[in-house]
Amino acid sequence: MDVFEKAKQNFLLKEDNLSKYACRSEDAIRLREDDEDIRPPYFHDIDRIIHSLSYTRYMDKTQVFTRNENDHISKRITHVQLVSKIARTIGRALSLNEDLIEAIALGHDIGHTPLGHEGEYILNDISLRELGEYFAHNIQSVRHLMTVEHDGRGLNLCIQVLDGVMCHNGEILDSTYKPVQKDKEEFLREYEEAYHDLKKSNRNHPMTLEGCVVRISDVIGYIGRDIEDAIMIGKIKREDIPEEISSVLGTTNKDIVNTIILDIIKNSMDKPYIKMSDEVFHALFALKKFNGEHIYRFSMTDSEKKKYRAGMDKLFSKYLKDVEKGNHKSIIYQVFLDHQSKEYLESTCDKRKVIDFIAGMTDEMFLREIDK
Repeated sequence: MDVFEKAKQNFLLKEDNLSKYACRSEDAIRLREDDEDIRPPYFHDIDRIIHSLSYTRYMDKTQVFTRNENDHISKRITHVQLVSKIARTIGRALSLNEDLIEAIALGHDIGHTPLGHEGEYILNDISLRELGEYFAHNIQSVRHLMTVEHDGRGLNLCIQVLDGVMCHNGEILDSTYKPVQKDKEEFLREYEEAYHDLKKSNRNHPMTLEGCVVRISDVIGYIGRDIEDAIMIGKIKREDIPEEISSVLGTTNKDIVNTIILDIIKNSMDKPYIKMSDEVFHALFALKKFNGEHIYRFSMTDSEKKKYRAGMDKLFSKYLKDVEKGNHKSIIYQVFLDHQSKEYLESTCDKRKVIDFIAGMTDEMFLREIDK
């Protein structure tokens, strides 16, 4: 046995101890045949994601608060890393595939727009108006990883990773997460369907237990950290958290994360699903509602929302005209289209190209462009 074959086997040693419900490397399915090396496929996917240009842009994308002068306020990159750590903690305790978990977690918000969810709402309205299709960050994440990244060739990730990204939606909370068996064709069907039936798409379950772990970890990753950020900039006080929530989960991010993780481990060990106790689920549901009413509603002023909506509409119209006229001096060509593959350019309509570009913008680029 040569040294590289030995190295490959060493990568796979930990899979001997995985749960019978875990997704193994031998189960991995790529969209296209690809050369593998000493790295197992999901481990390989992690590398492809963190070396992507989209991953780099996480560092300047809104989590909740945009244009805040406090350097300690979370950005999208902070959230993604927290989700990865939380999900891997649960996954290791339950003997699941940590490589698959990490790949899904690190890629799950790649398609997030500038300005966080407010930017997503605005771009969804533009997409519905211009293309008659919904825009959702989880679906755009899949599109970016599958079609836009690597100069329009995509990263050719495993469908287990792409499916986990697609089904991660942390806006919908359940007490139990159970995987649904899928093949490549079913995954692609759900992906295409999401552009036309977003409500149904948001209810889709991941095809792996690892994907289920990331889905609940997305909520755990933001729910307490957003409270800490809001307290730091004076939006709320810690004592504002209702007793019905604090008595179960605590009032600090540390206690909230720890309580939910331990509860999930207790209720999911050696089970084919991920589950919370009724007490913790109801407290988390109430906390999510509390955050919505006291934090997310006030993350931007009405005047900021009006400015950003007008700005995104202006940029869409401007870039669309630039693409239709072939204006290669425009920034959409200079930093995006001039670097995309012939296949991407020929298979993508002009309006979709513009939406892809705007979705990929950092906050700084977007704000700079609307102020021109």
